[in-house]
Amino acid sequence: MPGPADEAAYRPLLFSIAYGMTGAVGDAEDIVQDAYLGLTRARRAGTVVADLKAYLTTAVTRLAINHLRSARVRRETYVGEWLPEPVVVASGGPAEHAELADALSMAFLVMLEHLSPVERAVFMLREVFGYAYPDVARLTGKSEVNCRQIFARARHRISAAPPAEPERRGEAEELSRRFFAAAAGGDLDSLLSMLAPDVVMQGDGGGKAQVAPHPTSGRGPVARLLAGLFRRGGRLGVTLRPAWVNARPGAVCYDAQSRVVAVFDLSIAGGTVETVRCVVNPDKLAHLGPVSDLARTPD
Repeated sequence: MPGPADEAAYRPLLFSIAYGMTGAVGDAEDIVQDAYLGLTRARRAGTVVADLKAYLTTAVTRLAINHLRSARVRRETYVGEWLPEPVVVASGGPAEHAELADALSMAFLVMLEHLSPVERAVFMLREVFGYAYPDVARLTGKSEVNCRQIFARARHRISAAPPAEPERRGEAEELSRRFFAAAAGGDLDSLLSMLAPDVVMQGDGGGKAQVAPHPTSGRGPVARLLAGLFRRGGRLGVTLRPAWVNARPGAVCYDAQSRVVAVFDLSIAGGTVETVRCVVNPDKLAHLGPVSDLARTPD
């Protein structure tokens, strides 16, 4: 009979599924906890759970679908650009959610926002976690035929190829290091050399922190915006620490009191930075520790 150790072993997978569905760390952890509470209640009621993994993954998937249905209205009224809550691992440190799938990058999660909750579940379970259609059907409560149709519809809606393999870790980390050093030093020439021609910078302030209201595109505008942000941050005593954000190279910015100011995420391909994402919404940084008020929008 499965014991506590077996239950704990599934937590990284369950978190990955819930986080892939919601894009929110706190919500994902709550969903996983609810699934375990449901397991406890079922056992107390005399239910024999023969396949613990199947039981928990099904519970998490269906809880996440229900949650996302209720969250859809909140997303539709969100102020400005929406980005996922960052999952941050200190550079060189152990991964808190070690099995977080590489495919659950910020770019991929933003793309999934175009799908309905059920489409998102079917597409993610099949594309990211590699579940066979019979398993996807069991997890979502749909027929196998329906799941095949939902997957095809979801693929068409987002015109998505399978998630690209990330840049080799060492090369991506080195480019990230040079990129942030150039931004902090105001070295526009170096920044320009590392940015893709059609680079885009997105910021998520949620109406609660200062951020550009619309994405910024192009090497010159993005380089100047970054240099300006880091110049202002330097005057205010902001420091930057490299980190892995959603299994991609990035950084966390801290104020002079070691409070979180922002999290940067980079999408790197072909040796250049294609997208820069900056999360400054304090609600999306609270799980990382005390949050600074340097970027907050005045009341």
